Parts: sequence; C-alpha cells; structure tokens
Amino acid sequence: MDIYKEPIHYQNPVLCIKVWQFQAQSTTTLPSSIQKVRWHYHKEVEFILVQQGMHEMHTPNHAYMLQAGDVMVVGSSQLHRSRLVGEEKLIYIVLHVDLEPYFDPAMMRYYRHFSEVHQPLEELNYMFRDNPRVREEVGLIIERIHDEIMGKSTGYEIAASMHIKHLLLTLLRGDTRGLLKAHDSVDPGVIKPILEYVDTHLAEKIELEQVSQIAGMSYFYFSKYFKKSMGASFTDYVNRKRIAKAERLLVTSGQNVGEIARAVGIENMAHFYELFKRFNGCTPKQYLSKIDANDK
Repeated sequence: MDIYKEPIHYQNPVLCIKVWQFQAQSTTTLPSSIQKVRWHYHKEVEFILVQQGMHEMHTPNHAYMLQAGDVMVVGSSQLHRSRLVGEEKLIYIVLHVDLEPYFDPAMMRYYRHFSEVHQPLEELNYMFRDNPRVREEVGLIIERIHDEIMGKSTGYEIAASMHIKHLLLTLLRGDTRGLLKAHDSVDPGVIKPILEYVDTHLAEKIELEQVSQIAGMSYFYFSKYFKKSMGASFTDYVNRKRIAKAERLLVTSGQNVGEIARAVGIENMAHFYELFKRFNGCTPKQYLSKIDANDK
C-alpha cells in the first residue's frame, strides 16, 4: 500500500505554517498522483478550504465530500487522502500548522484538547457541517492567512499569528458539543518535556517513577498532577500514543503485528490487541481492511 509521511516545509519557520492554493481539473491527461492522492500523514494539523469544485477527502474512519465554501480539519499525524470529483476545476487552500508554538499561557487551559489527548481534531468537523457561521468564519481566516503569507506585507508574521489564534478561538466558541471545554491551566514547563519524552521513547519501557523525576515531582504527586492536567492517567496517555503509532506502522512499515507491537513498546500480544480494539473499535486486520476499502 502506497502510504508515506509527508514532509512539510514551512514558508516561514518561525510561524510553523505552510499554506498554499492548489488548482486541478479531472482529465485523462492528468497524472494519477494528481487524480488520486495517496494516503499520507504529517505532524502538522491540516485545514482545507474548497473555493471551487468538489473535493473528496478520506480518513480511516470517515469520508468527506467537500464543495465550494466547505472546510475540514485533519488531526496531527492522522492518515488521510483525497481525490478529485467531477469535471469542474478544483481550487482549494491547504493550511498546515504546528499548533505547539501557539500554546502561550492564555491557551494552556485548552492544551489537552488541541494536543488530541482524548480524540483527534477530526471530531471537530461536525461544527463545519452543522454551523454555517463557523464554516464561513474559518474559511475567511484560512484565506487571510494565505494572503498574508503569500503577500509578505510588513508585519505579515504578526498578522498570520493573530489569524491562527483567531482560528483557534472560532473553534472554541463554535464547539456546541463541549469537546474543547476549558480545564485547569497546564504548566507547559512541566508537561511539554514529559510529552516529548513519551514521543521519543514509545518503543521502550516507560516507567512512571522515571518520568516523575523528569517532572521534579514525587511518584504519587506526578500521577495525580498529570491526570488533573491532561484529563487522562499517564498510563492511558502512553497507551493511546502507542496505538496511534501502531496504526501508522500497520499501513507504512510492512511489518507484521507482532513486530509492530514490539516497536511501540508492547510485548504482550493479548494486551496489544486489547488496546488496539479499545481505541479503534476493531482489530488491526479490520483496520487495514478499512484502509484498503477506502483506497479503491
């Protein structure tokens, strides 16, 4: 299966943003790479605004048919792909952004949600479907970010940063389901090094006692602090990250399930299958079948 990790080259590294307008038309002369984009993923969150034509987007669990004015979001490191639909010329803007630099003290009450601790940001797509005002507002913000980055007028860096904050605020205020509900503020000086440590040591045994030392806390206090800050126990958080990595390895590495389980630090296969089904509602084989079905 043709799946890859897409490198995102920022137009301005300080902003951690790449935004670009694409145009394509479905004709027999177009190469297959344009007619049908292969499955891919990247660390950056992706926002898509269709300005003209129809655009079909797929994630492992959902299919989206986007028309002019429609918006959607794809979470960090989430597998996705797209394809052209119909004969009308397709024009759309893709915004890639690493949200991490935008978590200043004012944003830290929402950190656990935008860092996708509980659910992927894809779950927020309901508001673009159900709320025309939010859909239009986010579409305008994406266009403004594109215009600022491409125009590079004096102070465009400030303007683009402000628009990213405006985008996040619009999502917060448009969330009628409470998926982004505020919580106690998180101390980034404590939490961020822990999350980075987990990301880089998923293949190893991660001891809570060692992590608590990194946080400068006792074992007991860190356990309570992490759950209060992130809304999940440290063990649950690590397991979720391991299974998320396993999903990507399943469709990119060619390794068998046993090798993948060991690559994400889970030696017990029964435990691996239990966790995979808990977070995905299906077995690894069924997960691959969904990907294969969407690839046709």
